[in-house]
Amino acid sequence: MNSPSSSRPHRTLVRGASVVFPDSTRRAEVLFSPAGILDIDASRTTAADSVIEAAGMWLIPGVIDDQVHFREPGLTHKEDLASASHACAAGGVTTFLEMPNTRPPAITIEAVRDKERLASEKSLVNFGFYIGATPNNVGELRASTDLPGIKIFIGSSTGDLLVDEQEALERIFAETSLPICAHCEDESTVRANAARFAGTTDVPDHSRIRDVTAAVIATRRSIDLAVRHRH
Repeated sequence: MNSPSSSRPHRTLVRGASVVFPDSTRRAEVLFSPAGILDIDASRTTAADSVIEAAGMWLIPGVIDDQVHFREPGLTHKEDLASASHACAAGGVTTFLEMPNTRPPAITIEAVRDKERLASEKSLVNFGFYIGATPNNVGELRASTDLPGIKIFIGSSTGDLLVDEQEALERIFAETSLPICAHCEDESTVRANAARFAGTTDVPDHSRIRDVTAAVIATRRSIDLAVRHRH
């Protein structure tokens, strides 16, 4: 084993693990650094600063979970970014992208930066935060050029972030450049279904209220907006 070079990042070799590839699983040697995977099966043990003997273990790619709902800020008695990121790491998730409907919601750049600062102090894994769309924050959305995307709730969900008026939707799709991630449930369909099942306490009625029809209508609406505005 070599001593780490002061001119390059620390390199680690995982040896003997069953490595999961896109089309197969086989034993392999994987050399990596903080920047990523450097080599596979090159037998470059001498290039490693440290070696992990992993015979009998599995080595899988880190999962990118692009839709998580954590509880900080606002509901940290349930969970915070530290405990949530511990759960990610334990389950093989190496990057999370979090939705904006916390308390308060992340609908300004400043609110997103506050989350990023908290995560830089607490998170064990890589992270990113969506900014939430409202009928009145297109300026914030336009200025948010370095975020994973914009979350838009075409149907109501947790938090007061509903955007279902056509004029507001047209502006958001027309005037922003980030990827848009849409919560697709048609609000009028959901409300009509909710009236039919008013007072119910049966769990299966949730999927009858927020049914396939509601999802299809809102999804088609989103696709139409995206196509027309080349978003």
